[in-house]
Amino acid sequence: MTWTTIRKTPQPGEPAPNFADYETGRANFSWETARAELEGLPGGGLNIAYEAVDRQLRAGRGDAIALRWLGKNGERREFSYAELARSSNRFANGLNRLGVGRGDRVCVLAGRIPELYVAALGALKTGAVFCPLFSAFGPEPVRVRLAKSRARVLVTTTLLYERKVRAQRSALPDLEHVLLTDGGGVEPGAGSFHALLEAEADQFAIPFTAPEDWALLHFTSGTTGSPKGAIHVHEAVVAHRLTGRSVLDLRPGDVYWCTADPGWVTGVSYGIIAPLANGATLVVDEAEFDASRWYAILEQERVNVWYTAPTAIRMLMKAGGDLARGRDLSALRFAASVGEPLHPEGVVWGLETLGQPFHDTWWQTETGAIMIANTRTQDIRPGSMGRSLPGIEAAIVRRRSEGGLDLLEPGAEGELALRVGWPSLFRGYLDDEERYRQCFAAGWYLTGDLATRDVDGYYWFLGRADDVIKTAGHLIGPFEIESVLLEHPAVAEAGMIGKPDAFAGQIIKVFVTLKPGYAPGDALRKELIGFARTRLGPAVAPRELEFAVDLPKTRSGKIMRRLLRARELGLPLGDLSALETDEAQNL
Repeated sequence: MTWTTIRKTPQPGEPAPNFADYETGRANFSWETARAELEGLPGGGLNIAYEAVDRQLRAGRGDAIALRWLGKNGERREFSYAELARSSNRFANGLNRLGVGRGDRVCVLAGRIPELYVAALGALKTGAVFCPLFSAFGPEPVRVRLAKSRARVLVTTTLLYERKVRAQRSALPDLEHVLLTDGGGVEPGAGSFHALLEAEADQFAIPFTAPEDWALLHFTSGTTGSPKGAIHVHEAVVAHRLTGRSVLDLRPGDVYWCTADPGWVTGVSYGIIAPLANGATLVVDEAEFDASRWYAILEQERVNVWYTAPTAIRMLMKAGGDLARGRDLSALRFAASVGEPLHPEGVVWGLETLGQPFHDTWWQTETGAIMIANTRTQDIRPGSMGRSLPGIEAAIVRRRSEGGLDLLEPGAEGELALRVGWPSLFRGYLDDEERYRQCFAAGWYLTGDLATRDVDGYYWFLGRADDVIKTAGHLIGPFEIESVLLEHPAVAEAGMIGKPDAFAGQIIKVFVTLKPGYAPGDALRKELIGFARTRLGPAVAPRELEFAVDLPKTRSGKIMRRLLRARELGLPLGDLSALETDEAQNL
């Protein structure tokens, strides 16, 4: 089945969209105007935590709920903006008493618990740099990131400290303070997070922080090598607030749910900063994915805006639509996805099952905020990333051998590039200036993603440069192949690789997981290959297909094609802990 465009019909009583007309919005936009919409510190300067929390108090929303926490064991706690401001003030005072302040790194290794949000905001208020660590990392990835960041403070739980940090303290000479969210005093060298808060005043005067002062440090593994520490500054809040409003359609009083883990950039930029800076109520669910629980949260919390990942969407699809039937999801106004390309089937499934199509968005850790998106009022072209946002100039380029760039015409395949000049662009890789410089050419940021643009300005993802294969003279990206297979009713997930072939160079092989009710077998294998040949043509259709119980993924949900390639070729994976990436946690 092929879809050209989709747009949900607005329901009676729905508020008008924040971003109505694409062309007018682009023509009239300026980053200067967006910056002027921020309040700024009373004494001058700009601070992310102030714009996210304290500003809401000054606007009279102190009693509004900022954070609604749902514990995995049925607990439920709510924090008003005023309470979140007071708690983060206490933590900021505590950090100052410990001698921690401007430029110092404060890491948090924890799941989705309230203390993480307090620590993030409190650290930003002091001028320290907040660095989230994914709680499912093993000891070695944790050590590497703590050492690379030169963290002075770590906020974590007793269990995570015992399992992943304590034995490595001697290898972390910069780590002076460990604060446990659920204890303290029992573990040698670790104090109590809550005891620190209780000893401090709930008023804090945020010192001057300039727009270019470091604020966030996000480690990203990328596709190869040691993790890179992407540095973001306080001015990034300009883009966080703006895209929260224009792309996610957030407004004060909205109930908003971002399912991304706060150990990753989405869980910070759009799981903390953007919703709070727009005065929304942030729903935080501590539990892991469960389809029935997720539908219950959407219904019972009356979620208005939902930001999730294609992996989660596929898992919901795999669980079947029956779980959604009978649920009152009428409060849901907008649903969007992030993290990897969203296949067309997921867009349409959302409309048919939830009453909302999923709107794909594209950005990277390095861009800091959403760059390309399907907004609420635009026609969705299923499978497309959408169009570039106001203030963002995107292009498809080809690198020249001498270092320049050629800008390509619509329909051409090349690398996605963004003209430098938006406020959330990362300011460097920690201690790696050369790697940072390699990301730019002729005033453009080079994303490493291969894509194409149609004549109407919609961008279409083809794959990462190292995922694209050449077979019999054709360059083939995994997204197109996988998208077609996902249209078959039996297929839950698909992952494509190139397999060496003496004649064609490489042939296309796909790994497929099946939906409930379907069993692997030769007949189904032939049916799926034939289905793909009919849709794609024999030149680019898969030559081989293997059924799998599951596909290896990062914790953020991206299919790890390099592990599929390694498994296919029988290559040794080596010491997975030494990969220093989230991949090691998924095998």
